[in-house]
Amino acid sequence: MSVLVVCSVITCASVARCSELQQLAWPVACELGTTCFIQNYVDYDPSDKTLDFRCGHRTYDGHDGTDIRLPDLDVQRKGGEVVAAASGRVTHVRDGMDDVSVKVVGKAAITGRECGNGAVVEHGDGWSTQYCHMAKGSLRVKPGDSVRTGQALGLVGLSGNTEFPHLHFTVRHDGKIVDPFAEGAAKGECDSGRSLWQPTQGAAVSNTPSTDIINAGFADRAVTMDEIETGEVKRSLPGAQSAAIVAYVRAIGLLADDEQALDLRSPEGQVVAEYRAPKLPRDQAQYFISAGRKRADAAWPPGTYTATYMLRRNGVEIERTAFIMVIEEPR
Repeated sequence: MSVLVVCSVITCASVARCSELQQLAWPVACELGTTCFIQNYVDYDPSDKTLDFRCGHRTYDGHDGTDIRLPDLDVQRKGGEVVAAASGRVTHVRDGMDDVSVKVVGKAAITGRECGNGAVVEHGDGWSTQYCHMAKGSLRVKPGDSVRTGQALGLVGLSGNTEFPHLHFTVRHDGKIVDPFAEGAAKGECDSGRSLWQPTQGAAVSNTPSTDIINAGFADRAVTMDEIETGEVKRSLPGAQSAAIVAYVRAIGLLADDEQALDLRSPEGQVVAEYRAPKLPRDQAQYFISAGRKRADAAWPPGTYTATYMLRRNGVEIERTAFIMVIEEPR
């Protein structure tokens, strides 16, 4: 087996150390920031507080990997492929656990199987990668199989200790947790250490925004977080005779004191509805807001309706995203 390295002898403290570092492919076949998102990074803080490699808090206490989430369960059911981050040999697999939120089954039901369906791949020199929460019946490998970088292992699922569809990806060296965004990072230093990601994708995965919009759309009624999570809300698009038009946005990685606003405007540019959310009292792993209005006339006017989401942090606008919906002329 050949092992790629992410540095040269010139830049390493020793040749032996350099040979250990592996270049990793992104472990989900998705477009980061569009069809998948990073929910959580490795937690660096040994106390009950949290700290990610940027000295932010996009993690939770004791988190030992990278959570790569899909936008909703509707996307997950279509099949998000999990691939080997590097060549190696499969040492462990588990399959057969149901795809169901831990909020439904309870933590007692998955004790000792928190990873859910998944696999462990060893890569040599003490390096291994682990893939958790995969879909029931999707595992395509077995212990002893050799896999190459980018080879399909299975599908993203909702098994084990999780409330949303994602891959929990863990890197270890000699049994110790390694953050692939910042291998060897010094404690207390932000954005230090070495990225283990392949150069062709390193910039994309290492420069993800602190906050992501993962869902945005329109519905013909008030929506809930559960309907956004399942994807059910996407099947309730407004029409000319709908009782209401509602715009919604769900974002992840929000911080305390963030200010959000959502405006909905008619084809003529008039405000149909608007919502100014109060400042967030604390950091939020995910949060959704909506703005809408019930129909007052015989029908909604045809044309393009525009919703605009705005996010302010420390008094500065850091996000402005617009999305549209068209109501066609009656036939």
